[in-house]
Amino acid sequence: MITVRGIVLKERNVGENGKFIDILTAENGVIELSVRGARKINSSFLSSTQLFAYSDFCYRESGGYRVLNSCEPIRIFYNLRNSLSKISLACYMAEVLRFCAEPQPDNDILRLFLNTLHFLEKDLRDEKMLKAIFEFRLMAEIGFMPDVVMCRECGAYEPAEIYFSIREGCFCCANCFKFNPDEWYRINISVLSAMRHILLTDFDRLFNFRTSENTMNILSRLSEKYLTSKLERSFRTLDFYKSIK
Repeated sequence: MITVRGIVLKERNVGENGKFIDILTAENGVIELSVRGARKINSSFLSSTQLFAYSDFCYRESGGYRVLNSCEPIRIFYNLRNSLSKISLACYMAEVLRFCAEPQPDNDILRLFLNTLHFLEKDLRDEKMLKAIFEFRLMAEIGFMPDVVMCRECGAYEPAEIYFSIREGCFCCANCFKFNPDEWYRINISVLSAMRHILLTDFDRLFNFRTSENTMNILSRLSEKYLTSKLERSFRTLDFYKSIK
């Protein structure tokens, strides 16, 4: 038997009462489990294997599948379902994780998702802020860290005018900017400071910052463009989330 701790990212029904679940784990990234009889009204798996359930899972290898033997819920995040906006944002983040989480140990990605869901469920942070934090920090965790320390040409740390490139993943000051303006975004120091906090701060302080609504709007658009550009795909869950907002 193998025991892992993880959170359910997706459910897929199979047969009369069974289902497959994708779970994000710290030990092995995203793995698939077969849950037999999970949809029976009296199933002991009912709560522990629902979407966004964070649980301990014990499974065995059988016939090329990982078959769930037992599980114990730790946290369900059930109140996300009380808001269409919240559950839609959570589904978008889950879809991104299913696409990009590598099958290798990475506790920081699991921690990022769990903390984001906690702040989302409890209304402790604005949705745009949580979305931007998740998108930018996840990109850094999987190897797409943008260079936000200084101008890539002259090394200026806080220039008056700043141009950020999604494609290049860096910024330039106005004095050094000699590129196609259609491929760069003009931002201010407030946006750059927020990006630096998200990308560079210790995890314990990741969610502890405040900024203006205008800055947050810009930050959310940039983080979304950066993620979809680096992953080179769109997400239907993101399209739906934006349609209801």
